[in-house]
Amino acid sequence: MKIGFIGAGNMGKAIMKGILASGAGRKEDILAADLSDKARDAAKALGVQVTTDNVQAAGCDIVFLSIKPQFYQEVITSISPVVTEKTCIVTIAPGWTLEKLTAAFGKDVKIIRTMPNTPAMVGEGMTAVCHNQFVAPEELEYVCSLLRSFGKCTIIPERLMDAVVSVSGSSPAYVYIFIEALADGAVRDGMPRDMAYEFAAQAVLGSAKMVLETGLHPGALKDMVCSPGGTTIEAVRALEARGFRSAVLEAMEACSNKAKGM
Repeated sequence: MKIGFIGAGNMGKAIMKGILASGAGRKEDILAADLSDKARDAAKALGVQVTTDNVQAAGCDIVFLSIKPQFYQEVITSISPVVTEKTCIVTIAPGWTLEKLTAAFGKDVKIIRTMPNTPAMVGEGMTAVCHNQFVAPEELEYVCSLLRSFGKCTIIPERLMDAVVSVSGSSPAYVYIFIEALADGAVRDGMPRDMAYEFAAQAVLGSAKMVLETGLHPGALKDMVCSPGGTTIEAVRALEARGFRSAVLEAMEACSNKAKGM
């Protein structure tokens, strides 16, 4: 199975690394197209074939459109003539619905719409998947196996894609701000900056792992840390007084609304 990538930037490279590391695909079966010398060099360092020709990459069996949303229309118009009924297109762009993608191609095409996130770069991605009626079950399973090579993968109804953008696709940025804020607080209390980032990041990593591995409600895990009259509940009180949860909800709504309008 030949796999093409149109766009070999951070996300495209992360997907390729996952595929190769897991053995889900072979170097000689992957072709990455990008106009950037830097992106092509990075892809070439992985051992895959590279080109500047998007049309050449579009001739593969599976084609990832790993480019920014604003370039989708231009690229789709250029590759549409070589995309056949056998080609399976995999997209990663918010706002580009299955209906919009089909209209852009101007014909019936097998489309799998996904929304990965940047933790894919360290093998801890979370990817949502939906597809149109032309994708066969075995094709869907194969693409999901590729997506699972760099993290978790879940099939969802398309109506939830905008929610995925806000809770998963964009949320690493919120988490990085939180880690930075935690580190700033530790620095204020006298901790060296590098040490503060390590403590903050490991606390977030461990907390997330507890949610996933214990199966306990996040509220229950929070309660386990909050001793009566202790330091943690006092910190929680300060966060709630300043609208911590509300700020997160407002940010996610703004993100979802932006995705709907793209």
